[in-house]
Parts: sequence; C-alpha cells; structure tokens
Amino acid sequence: MTPDQIEAMRRAADAPEIADAAGADAAAYDLSAAFVADPVFDWFSRPDEKRAAARLAFFRFLMKRMVVGVGEVMRPATGGGAAVWMTSESLGPNSIWQELQALPVLVGLSSLGRFGRLVRLRGVMDAHHPMDRPHDYLWFLGVTPQAQGHGVGSRLIKARLDALDAKGRPAFLETATEANVRLYSRHGFEVIGEYNAPPDGPKNWAMWREPR
Repeated sequence: MTPDQIEAMRRAADAPEIADAAGADAAAYDLSAAFVADPVFDWFSRPDEKRAAARLAFFRFLMKRMVVGVGEVMRPATGGGAAVWMTSESLGPNSIWQELQALPVLVGLSSLGRFGRLVRLRGVMDAHHPMDRPHDYLWFLGVTPQAQGHGVGSRLIKARLDALDAKGRPAFLETATEANVRLYSRHGFEVIGEYNAPPDGPKNWAMWREPR
C-alpha cells in the first residue's frame, strides 16, 4: 500500500460511509485481516491451516446475519478498515434459530477442541457488558495490517463519537490489547472492568465512555 493510498484512506475515514450489504461483506475481509494477530481470536480460533478461512467465514456471516439491518458498519469509501457499531437496544439473547445458524460457523472458527473456550468467552463478555443504560457498542474496530499505525482507526472512532456526543449518548467496548486501551483512553473511554475467560484466556478490558 502506497503512502498516497494510506493518505486517501485517512481522509476517507474522517467521513466514513455506512456500508450497505456489499460494503459490509467487503468490510469482513478487512476485519479478518485486521484480527489475524488479536490475542482473543488467537486463543479461541482453531490452530490449524484452516484458521484464516474460518475467520473470514465468521466475519462474513456476522456482517450478513447479525449486523446489516440491525447495526452499522462504518468504513472509509476506500476500504481498508471498518468499525462495527450496535445499539444496546438491539443486543440481547439470540433466538434459537439464530444460534442454530451460527453454530456451524462458530465451530468452524474454533474447532471442536476449542469451542468450549469460545462459549466461556461469550459468557464472561456478557457478564461484563453494562446493560443498565442505553449506549452504542463498538463491537469491532479493525484496519488492515498495511494501514495500521496511521490514524485510520482513530478517525473512524471519532466520526461516531462526535455523533454520540451530539446526542448525549454513551459508548462501550472491549479490547484485549494494552495498546488499544491507550488508544481508546485518548478518545475518552475509561476502564470499568478487567476479566479473563477461564481457564487461561487473555486479559480483556471493558471500557465505557460518557458523552462530552
């Protein structure tokens, strides 16, 4: 990726588009690339040569079945990154049908040997997600590796947070990397909890942001 391409992505991230179905599918490829080294994904994902394909299948399923029409995928018009936002009002227990649809994808992502890790992780994440106040939830934020470190993610976050500030609405997220804790702190998020999925899952930070 050339410097000019990265600069174009940075400018486009200042005013990201809300992806339609096709754009959300394209964002799945960017998110799959962005999470290749994520500690949580590394912990629960299958450890064999099918890992990359399974991760992409997971993000494509997520965009198509869980996000489009319910939440919003914000991405630069150039592509290369995405922020997936859900309102707290749209969150809640999945229907049995939704769980059955997701099961093959989740088992494909984790493998039978690590599926228990994924189930335990979902449990502790749900337990640490504050649902007593309406808010927007940053489910995923990712930038392709070639463009990381150039402020694209920060610009994507700011675009949504400016809108939330105008509405007086809080935001919530989780992260498993200390570098991201520092990044989100610069945008006004504060750590409200720390947890690990048993027995040996990586540390996660739950972060909340009051509107400014």
